[in-house]
Amino acid sequence: MPDLTELEALKASLRGARRAAEALAGVSTRAEAADPRADVAEGDLDELQRLSLANAVAAQALRGLVESMLKRRGKISEPVADGAGGIED
Repeated sequence: MPDLTELEALKASLRGARRAAEALAGVSTRAEAADPRADVAEGDLDELQRLSLANAVAAQALRGLVESMLKRRGKISEPVADGAGGIED
């Protein structure tokens, strides 16, 4: 299998982040329509746990890819996730 180009990797990472965010739409619709005095349904809470983890993983993967692209271009010296770097002026 050939290596992914940077742009192909970015496209795949963006698709993953979009799909993860879109998966939250159903739960979001139910939450918006729910009585504010009611408890969150157990099924929705379980789904939120699963989907929020998927969303976080997809977002972190995208962030890591973008940081590696910026680092390769000399725009950052250290990954921002470590708290030691940032965009260079």
